[in-house]
Amino acid sequence: MIQKITLSFFKVIILFSILLFARSNAYAQTIVPQQLDGLEKLCAGSSFNEFFATFSYVNFPAGTTFSVELVDSANNPIATTLLQTIDLSETQKTIKFAVPVNLVGSDNYGLRIKSSQTYASPRFKNSQGATSFPAYYKDFEASFSINNKETSATICSGGSLTLSVDAGTSSPLNFPNLKYIWFKDNAVIAGQSAKTLTVTSPGDYYATIDYGSCTDANFSSNHINVGSSSSGNAVTINSSLGNPFCASGTGTVLTATSGNSYQWKKDGSIIPGATNRTYSTNESGVYSVDVDFGGCKATGSINLQSNGFEASIDAQDGYKLSEGETITVTITTDAVSPTYEWYLNGNLISGETSNSYVVAVKGNYIAKVSQSSGCIATREFPFRINGESGPASVIPNIIKLSGMNPYWNIPDEYKNANTKVIIISSNGDKVLDVVNYQGDWPQNNIDFKNVNPVYYYVIQGDAGEKKGSITVIK
Repeated sequence: MIQKITLSFFKVIILFSILLFARSNAYAQTIVPQQLDGLEKLCAGSSFNEFFATFSYVNFPAGTTFSVELVDSANNPIATTLLQTIDLSETQKTIKFAVPVNLVGSDNYGLRIKSSQTYASPRFKNSQGATSFPAYYKDFEASFSINNKETSATICSGGSLTLSVDAGTSSPLNFPNLKYIWFKDNAVIAGQSAKTLTVTSPGDYYATIDYGSCTDANFSSNHINVGSSSSGNAVTINSSLGNPFCASGTGTVLTATSGNSYQWKKDGSIIPGATNRTYSTNESGVYSVDVDFGGCKATGSINLQSNGFEASIDAQDGYKLSEGETITVTITTDAVSPTYEWYLNGNLISGETSNSYVVAVKGNYIAKVSQSSGCIATREFPFRINGESGPASVIPNIIKLSGMNPYWNIPDEYKNANTKVIIISSNGDKVLDVVNYQGDWPQNNIDFKNVNPVYYYVIQGDAGEKKGSITVIK
């Protein structure tokens, strides 16, 4: 009897537990993700990063919030950025979200809803029923270049050539974590994901950035057609300004056939540091370049001629000028219709437009000669004149109106804002009264009559007062 009662008691307990479980299950929290129609992959980037997830939910208390989580292949959750929550009904919502900008791209991410009550939904499914799909944030979305945008290159039989992604302000190299997909003749080269590729056979090569299933073929590099040669390709050199060229500015740019490495020479002598594919010059001469194609080498040359002009100067750089001494510096040139300018310490010397100049003071000089027709070009000749103990202080007392220096040119120590210059004619008329005199008197024609006119000067300033006479001659 006792045994029957005990069995009946256990039956009651089991039945009560079943009813209790059924009652609690009827009020269980539930999130049901809707199918991701049209969303086969999450391909985000700086130009686009907005996605939508719609779901239904029941049995959540008021105030519950929801968010979207990415789940990797090991089921680790990765938070997304909530952009907006849209209430469709009391039991249905759509969340607009963005993927993290530092997301490690993969083709095997899942998507689920997480409540603030810690409940997580099953994974979303796409229209194909898959619960895993690609998710990438594309740091760089633009075309880029390899090997300085070249379209062709040459390798030797048995040799190699290195193709590489170009650097620059708009280059994928600014994002060092990126990987690349290299192609040969439009087929993927397996196992090559670095920023460089070593080529050992001819073909058409280019690269794209590896974003898995989010890779966009429209954002690829330029194509390079790599050819082969058994003895090194015949190297050619092109001049950007043609040959002959007009020597002006930075000059013409010489560009050699593309190879692995380069060494430029001029007239048979190595040019130190000239190891790039290009070399800029303003000088005529025979230029050659040795190009290594990877396993073999070849040399090309160009007899570069300038259709500008030749010029030289007889100035002795660093000449030591004695007190009261002057020297004449002359430019010799074959320029057509040449013009001349002379500068002292960066300032244009007024009125000096001939090919010669009489140097009377120390300083840093620049002589310029320009060809004003045909090939418009200018050449400069800098030189320095030293002195024993500062500027020569001898004040010239003769002005020759014709020739190279038709003005009264006093030493530089008297050419400043603190110095006053007065010139008086023999009749007592004041013909000049200025400060900061710059050597431009006389400006008007002098009436010589039968004698060379004499003027008197007074110079007052920091260097003291100087007085004397000036005789003007033709």
